[in-house]
Amino acid sequence: MAVAERGLRFPDDELPPARRGLLGRFRRPRPGVAKRATHSFALTFVAVVVVAAFLSPLLRSFTISLKNPDQINQLNAPIYPASAVTYNYEGKDVDVYEVPLNGQIRDLALVKKGRISSDFIDPANPAAGTLTWQGSWRTLQPTYTFDPQWQNYVNVWNELEYPRLLFNTVAIALIGMIGTLVSCVLVAYGFARFRFPGRDKLFILVIATIFLPAAVTLIPTYTIFVKLGWVGTWLPLLVPAFFANAYDVFLLRQYFMTIPREMDEAASIDGAGPFRTLWSVLLPQAVPVLIAVAIFHVVYSWNDFFGPLIYLSSSPDLQTLAVGLARFSGARVAQDPGLIQAGTILTLIIPVALFVVFQRVFVRGIVITGVEK
Repeated sequence: MAVAERGLRFPDDELPPARRGLLGRFRRPRPGVAKRATHSFALTFVAVVVVAAFLSPLLRSFTISLKNPDQINQLNAPIYPASAVTYNYEGKDVDVYEVPLNGQIRDLALVKKGRISSDFIDPANPAAGTLTWQGSWRTLQPTYTFDPQWQNYVNVWNELEYPRLLFNTVAIALIGMIGTLVSCVLVAYGFARFRFPGRDKLFILVIATIFLPAAVTLIPTYTIFVKLGWVGTWLPLLVPAFFANAYDVFLLRQYFMTIPREMDEAASIDGAGPFRTLWSVLLPQAVPVLIAVAIFHVVYSWNDFFGPLIYLSSSPDLQTLAVGLARFSGARVAQDPGLIQAGTILTLIIPVALFVVFQRVFVRGIVITGVEK
């Protein structure tokens, strides 16, 4: 399209600003813009649905943790923690229902039940006397009020001996994290910066151990720890962390390889040795991947159930939250599911908070380790 301007013809892109603005009002939106907007909306919608589906069990667990057994067993009760409203009438507690009356829904207390008609009283105005409602009271919906049972968390804290189990879990996770960082950093540094015969084949052998099922090494490892007299202590859970693992070594090695070797050479010219170069040059730049490895180990150790179960079964005072919660759940599963879910939520708080605080650094460390080198 072109427009005449004092005898001249201008293409659309060369129109004077004033005329271009007037014509812009009548232009149709470009098809590509609408297509991109539709694609963006669809992608956002799918992401919201997936996130909602992923978080729904956690939300359900949280709501159950705030309920007592009576609230859980109520039929047609709302999802949120709520208790049926009652009213004391002549010394007895009677239920309150949502009654359709004169085109309105009113909360009335049922004082006399009947098949065809029932008598109700208004708790807000008992002096008005009883009201007769025609219909079966069984078809009415009870009135509920929001009634969370925060006492469940207090009961779990005391009955589960939560402080002791929390201390054991945190101690094992932090000590193991230190051992993992120290050992894996040294091994990854060697693979990333030093050249020696068979280095690549040895690295492939280390990575191959990722595919080795834990069940294959379980019995030999347990036998060794029994011979050493370590069963019943934290040592079987802590000592292996000081001998590195293939997964974290791979992450750290890949990250170290993204750091230019020229920085190592500059430090060497200034008289820095290998360990000084690692401490002063590589580690300050590797903070994201170090945090990622730390979070990986803490979450793994926090959720580890099988290891503490077989090595600490004879020492209840040294057990972790995972084992203590399983033991507590076995005794409470038929009595009070709310307490079990409250213990689960308490166990999840610290790992979730840790990930939220370090989320950006954690993701950055994972992304950069994927750079091809």
